[in-house]
Amino acid sequence: MAFQPIKAKLAAFNKNGADNTPSKGNSNRANPRSGKPSGGPDNGKPNKGESNNEGNKAPIMDWRPFLFTFIVFLIYYLAIDNSAPSVQRLAYSDFKHQVVMGQVESVTFKGQQLSGRFINSTQPSGRVDFKTVLPAVEDPSLYPLMEQHNVKVSAKSEETPLWISIVLSILPWVLIFGLFAYSNQVMRNRMGGSSGGMFGFGRSKARLYEKVETDINFDEVAGLESAKQDLQEVIEYLKNPDKFRRLGAKLPKGMLMMGPPGTGKTLLAKATAAEADVPFFSISGSEFVEMFVGVGASRVRSMFDEAREKAPALIFIDEIDSVGRVRGSGVGGGNDEREQTLNQILAEMDGFGHDEPVVVIAATNRPDVLDPALLRPGRFDRKVTLELPQKKARLKILQVHTQHKPVLDEVDLDSIAARTIGFSGADLENLVNEAALHAARLNKVTIDAADFEYAHDKILLGGA
Repeated sequence: MAFQPIKAKLAAFNKNGADNTPSKGNSNRANPRSGKPSGGPDNGKPNKGESNNEGNKAPIMDWRPFLFTFIVFLIYYLAIDNSAPSVQRLAYSDFKHQVVMGQVESVTFKGQQLSGRFINSTQPSGRVDFKTVLPAVEDPSLYPLMEQHNVKVSAKSEETPLWISIVLSILPWVLIFGLFAYSNQVMRNRMGGSSGGMFGFGRSKARLYEKVETDINFDEVAGLESAKQDLQEVIEYLKNPDKFRRLGAKLPKGMLMMGPPGTGKTLLAKATAAEADVPFFSISGSEFVEMFVGVGASRVRSMFDEAREKAPALIFIDEIDSVGRVRGSGVGGGNDEREQTLNQILAEMDGFGHDEPVVVIAATNRPDVLDPALLRPGRFDRKVTLELPQKKARLKILQVHTQHKPVLDEVDLDSIAARTIGFSGADLENLVNEAALHAARLNKVTIDAADFEYAHDKILLGGA
């Protein structure tokens, strides 16, 4: 029959639609073809709880306060209009007819507007029963007619009251300044809550720690003896500068810590902050650079000014390679904002006084891309290279990370240290944590050698 192909197509379409429609409660099951959850991000829709960066962007102006204000005023005026007694609108001829009939008690003139009350009015005192508009052509018979029928006549000035004139003249300025203040608050929130509002985005974003409350100190940082010695020298100079000044020694203006990721650069900075017991400023290199040219340089000036006020002080700049790259590189000859920020850092570090007790500590895992002017003596006087830990250092790191965990005595940390060649300090910490997670997954009360064996294989070979 001619309908057979159409029926076959409809059946195939319904079958495909049923296959592609997830059943209730099974939206996160794996797709046998792709191996990925059908309800996950791969289907183009974020799951509940996942962040949608495009949808969470804060608008430049929040329209909700304006909508709320409009609704409040609309309700208010509607309530006033409904509560007000009805006023009858009369034609001018009807008004004269009511006067002739003796029904009008009083009228009030206000320009071309005329309102009044009837003799048997039910309106409260002060209210009017009717309103009308006088014709443009003057009617000389109106006043004699009202006097003849004993109508009380009064008049009001058309001039606006003084208080209304004052309010109308001030209100636009109040609205302008209110909108300016609101925009200032929105801009401040979008720029990280800086205290200067839209004029404060040039202020430093460095976090100040007057007294660092942390359990990390140099004893907790295993290995890295050479780096700790250099940092301890700086700390001792900040605490007791006269000891060095007697011998004519000058404080290093900067220390650059270089090494692969996970070798403990940031950890050393935290330990230095705890040991120094002086104000400590911490910032990432990427926090200097913004869309607007000159903002980064302004933040650098602000940070160094605050550090000088708090001196003696330490400044830690993490990932300095994000702002300290060689100038003139990149497409189009470089980035003006980043280069201006770097120029300001160079000027501030070179502008320190000889006895100014402010030290800059920077960390990077890309020393090869740094500008040579940043690396010269007088700016970063000392360069500390952090290598991957050797066997003795790895053993000490493992001992530090296992001292507060229930590890069995049979676990041979020396053997684990020997087998973890090429592991950084962060890798070793992750190894111990993976072993603890595996033990907890098996409902153990202690961590044994099998857990460390599993964690070692998982890090090197990946999960099963």
